[in-house]
Amino acid sequence: MTRTERAQPASTARYNRKKEAIIAAAAGILNRHGVRGMTLADVAAGVGLITTSVTYYFKKKEDLALACYLRAIARYDVLISDALQKPDPQAQLAALLENFFQLDRRIREGKEPPLVTFSDLRSLHEPHLSMVNTAYSQMFRKVRSLFQHPGQDQKARRMATARAHVLMEQLFLTAIWLPRFEVEDYPRVCARMLDILHHGIAGEQTAWAPEPLPEIDRITHGEPESARETFLVSATRLINQLGYRGASVEKISEQLNVTKGSFYHHNDAKDDLVVSCFLRSFAIVRQAQTLAMAMGGTLCAQIAAAAASLAEFQVSERGPLLRTSSLSALPEPIRYDMMDQAARVTGRFSGMISDGVAEGSLRPVDPLIAAQMLNASLNASSAALLVIPKIEPGEIATFYIKPVLLGMFAA
Repeated sequence: MTRTERAQPASTARYNRKKEAIIAAAAGILNRHGVRGMTLADVAAGVGLITTSVTYYFKKKEDLALACYLRAIARYDVLISDALQKPDPQAQLAALLENFFQLDRRIREGKEPPLVTFSDLRSLHEPHLSMVNTAYSQMFRKVRSLFQHPGQDQKARRMATARAHVLMEQLFLTAIWLPRFEVEDYPRVCARMLDILHHGIAGEQTAWAPEPLPEIDRITHGEPESARETFLVSATRLINQLGYRGASVEKISEQLNVTKGSFYHHNDAKDDLVVSCFLRSFAIVRQAQTLAMAMGGTLCAQIAAAAASLAEFQVSERGPLLRTSSLSALPEPIRYDMMDQAARVTGRFSGMISDGVAEGSLRPVDPLIAAQMLNASLNASSAALLVIPKIEPGEIATFYIKPVLLGMFAA
């Protein structure tokens, strides 16, 4: 064996270790600052290199972002593939959730590198975006197999797609609330989350018949025809579509058919517009909660009415709500202010759930976890038309809210 042949394995191992360290450092920066906010200089500093050394591994930051997203998908795929070895869908779901919590614990304990979140994925350009979407679609189909069986009709197949979408959103949005728990409590949190996924939050004899709420979007920002309201609706749609950083001032102005000067006449900066979009969304959710609590009846009926109406609002002329996942891409300290307001809105659902458990119309679930899971389902419903193009507006609540109320495997 020559000296070169003996040295190559060690050289390859060093190369791979350094490459993995770069991806790990970049994942943390992506989660804090997004694709556009990440720089190769920051990544290099995180691993003790100079910028030109990072370009030896990744020529452009887009290439590095692509590697981060593909690595995250590959790690999820391992969890999913292992879970699918279980004998039945219920056991597969349990294994997937347990695998996810074990991975998150190892990450928090510093035993594994962080997972990049997908909140800023739409900031990628082609061909990188298509490459990530292809890998994600392959992973998604595996998750969907938990809810599929031979002989399903078209509606059942669309329902399986929606439930896979809801399940993945449940996992992704734990990034917002799971850090509030100690890792020692993960087994308990996992068990309570799994209980809701299997059985829902509603009482055993509950039928799926939510009562629609009237006029949930009549809020203080103005009537539907007001210029300000039109501005916020269009901006919300574009931010949901392209992500916080992907929705530039130029694109927002183009979407609204206004000049950049007109944009800045209404908003001091893009951050001000995003804040206004979030405040509008929070106001709509609070309005739905208030109307639901005023309707009387059980807390279960009130929660179903509020959640179903909000899900249908997502695909209405004045929808959708701004996605919760956009919170992680906001710059500090705006992010913390908006997260605080989002927590108060979710906390209101938590209070309703707690009262529902006390009165007996809801199962004895953890109110905080249940509220976060309800929020995740609402968040997923904002993309319903993209995930299930043929879905009807009247099906949105059945596909996206019913699984949380009655369980992921409810008929």
